[in-house]
Amino acid sequence: MKTFSTLAIALTALTVSGCASVIVSDDAIVDRTAFALGLNKGDFTISNRVDDGASARYAVRTRTGQEFNCFLGGTMGFVGRQVSEAICTKKGEVGRNPLLR
Repeated sequence: MKTFSTLAIALTALTVSGCASVIVSDDAIVDRTAFALGLNKGDFTISNRVDDGASARYAVRTRTGQEFNCFLGGTMGFVGRQVSEAICTKKGEVGRNPLLR
């Protein structure tokens, strides 16, 4: 019985850990995007969300008309949900590693 319980927990964790739609909530996307772009939460709209494994890609349009492509990832572990910071690139520009600036 103990082996069955351990197996059931492991399979559940594996199933949930690969699904961004479960791990990455809409609120988390809005919070992380606002921080990444330095905007208030109501100053942009999010569209075209695509969940790809444990990450989510989406488009952002600000009130001033600027457009960005963004992504973030998430994992589910024993400590609960963890969502990365959003990484956003202005449409039409090459993505740059902020650590190399």
